[in-house]
Amino acid sequence: MTTILAIESSCDETACAIVRNGNEILSNVVSSQINVHTLYGGVVPEVASRIHVENISAVICEALKESGLTMEDIDAIAYTQCPGLIGSLHVGVMAAKTVAFAFHKPLVPVHHITGHIFANAFVTELKFPLMALVVSGGHTELVWMADDYRFEVIGTTADDAIGEAYDKVARVLDLGYPGGPAIDKLAKEGKADPLYKLPTPKTDEPYNFSFSGLKTAVLQLNDRLKRNGVEVVPADLAWCFQETALQSLTDKTVSAVREKKPKMLVLAGGVAANSRLREMIREKMEAVPECELVIPPLKYCTDNAAMIGASGYVAYLHKLFGSFEDAADPSLEMPGEY
Repeated sequence: MTTILAIESSCDETACAIVRNGNEILSNVVSSQINVHTLYGGVVPEVASRIHVENISAVICEALKESGLTMEDIDAIAYTQCPGLIGSLHVGVMAAKTVAFAFHKPLVPVHHITGHIFANAFVTELKFPLMALVVSGGHTELVWMADDYRFEVIGTTADDAIGEAYDKVARVLDLGYPGGPAIDKLAKEGKADPLYKLPTPKTDEPYNFSFSGLKTAVLQLNDRLKRNGVEVVPADLAWCFQETALQSLTDKTVSAVREKKPKMLVLAGGVAANSRLREMIREKMEAVPECELVIPPLKYCTDNAAMIGASGYVAYLHKLFGSFEDAADPSLEMPGEY
């Protein structure tokens, strides 16, 4: 048995988890800052890092307590090294180094996106070759994994990530922050209306995404209707935005699946919690029955340390250890070869 203590602090959640063999969660503690950042309409980096400093020790202690283990039972310390807010990452990196030094444990640096992908290991054993659709506030990527722990980004966003577009459209509609859950909920009350027709996002590369133009189209449509004295129905506009964005996202994903022929497609990231996305990808993947679709439970879509433990376990098996000289680096890429 291999038991990993994992730390996640890339954005505005301070988290620690104890994970055994990459798929058994012994504890998973998350301290969220959402109530603080909601006041500002988005995450304030300096505020986030200060709150991480306040919470990190308590979160680690609570994770150990819930697991019923001591540090003697831990084989390695995994932590999020990248990407994310540099100040927030730094807190987690220093905490991981401190624990590793004090208890003589090896360090396993983890790329945050690989954590989101390996959150699906809590659902089922991952099969390769595998394709992952990673959708969050900072990322919209199609990741190809020809083999275990080898990552190749075959599609990315040319501008805004889809979660970022959701937040900006929510601001236009006065729905507050975070925008994703609010739009998902409001869109259920909306319907198709030619008045709110929006352009389909277009890109030069077949598997790249673009949401900036769509977000701008929502803003311009909303302003134009109001100038002309037309009452805007927020639910209908939210429905149209969500349908347009997710149709583009899922169409390109299914097209990539048809071409690359993976054994498995997994959803990953915070936007994977979107109910309409989960419904739409299920419907479209019915036409590709030879590829297994895996969707993580809602609690493992948003940032947490259990996913870092799952990814860290595989990195540990491949002996992808870090050192005390390693630092937080938001620009590092996912491992392709090792």
